[in-house]
Amino acid sequence: MTENLTYDADFHAWALHNARLLRAGQIDQVDAQHLAEELEGMSASERRELLNRLQVLLLHLLKYQYQPERGRSWLLTIVHQRTAIERLLEQSPSLKARLDDETLARVYGKAVREAVIETDLKPHLFPIGCPYLLEQILDEDWLPESV
Repeated sequence: MTENLTYDADFHAWALHNARLLRAGQIDQVDAQHLAEELEGMSASERRELLNRLQVLLLHLLKYQYQPERGRSWLLTIVHQRTAIERLLEQSPSLKARLDDETLARVYGKAVREAVIETDLKPHLFPIGCPYLLEQILDEDWLPESV
């Protein structure tokens, strides 16, 4: 069976086979095309995870700030998402460059949409742009003041 068929038929076996080839120094036998695709996919997956966790964190910061009734689960979610983001950034420090103003604005907009749905608050009650600095968002001791 060729590497292409193994990749298509049994990813697990393909991955183990290519790992053995790499460890044995048999670089010329590695399925380089599929391996490159998988590495790029892993990178994209980490970026998606970072942005998803940031969106959940922003959603809960907004709920904490704008909804009068505060649940303990919101605080737990805020702590959990910050910890997960911290771990992601420790494992892949280059991901921090993905947290630029444009990305923060895009993710914030999605978090506001979710906050409107979850809280039944009107969209105009939330700031148009993200009211939090990235340092505040990631600071484990910071919480926004109630409105």
